[in-house]
Amino acid sequence: MYTKAIVVLALSAATMVSAHGNVQVVTGDKGGNVTALGIKGASVAKFGANAQTEQDTTVFGKGTANKPMTDGLGKTTDNGALKVADLKAAMVSSGSTLPQVSNDGTGTLTGTWRIVTSDGTANDKQGNLFAVLDTTGTGAYSQGTQLVATSDMVGNGKGNVVQRTVERALQSVGLLKRATNVGADAPFSVKIPAGTTCTGNDATSGMTNFCLMKIANNNNAGPFGGNVAFQIAGTAAPAAAPAAKREEAFKA
Repeated sequence: MYTKAIVVLALSAATMVSAHGNVQVVTGDKGGNVTALGIKGASVAKFGANAQTEQDTTVFGKGTANKPMTDGLGKTTDNGALKVADLKAAMVSSGSTLPQVSNDGTGTLTGTWRIVTSDGTANDKQGNLFAVLDTTGTGAYSQGTQLVATSDMVGNGKGNVVQRTVERALQSVGLLKRATNVGADAPFSVKIPAGTTCTGNDATSGMTNFCLMKIANNNNAGPFGGNVAFQIAGTAAPAAAPAAKREEAFKA
């Protein structure tokens, strides 16, 4: 009876969807798309050993799980510390147009949250994630605006002490691994506040007038997630005119 109960608990805990997670491609309500900084695409396995599947998962500062408005872009195993200049590589994999978002209060960013492994947690029972908007495009999230990335994936709840206790007990006797590969994707959406103005400027990618957004869970081992760049529709700087044409215009 005891063994049977333990097995049932193990199966129940293993099927609770919660995870190391990262942000894959994100699109704007007015078009455009981009991956999170540091995402490596198909070169990172979706299934397999944790060391293989977690390579491009962003880990934010240790001890900041309940402090979403903390500065910094985090780090990945492959990239090390992430930088705004990593936007260039993100655009190589996703295209030259960042997500374009309305700023009248109807604008949204929609994207894919990759559930990498089973040792993390979403923020609440609905599986919502936290999001922080940085209009400076520098990773100054402490000065940003906290938002919610709504999702229909299953969550565990911030205060689910019973589940954590059961999982730790099962791990201690070898009936449940600390983290098993999940490799599942879930959609999420973030509403952008009306009147948002983006002032980010990155010489490496040549992009101007962009915002950054941190999207993450509240796992104490992380938190895990990603940083994505987007622009307010209609504010992207036009391309510079060719040198010859500028000279002709000056002579005229």
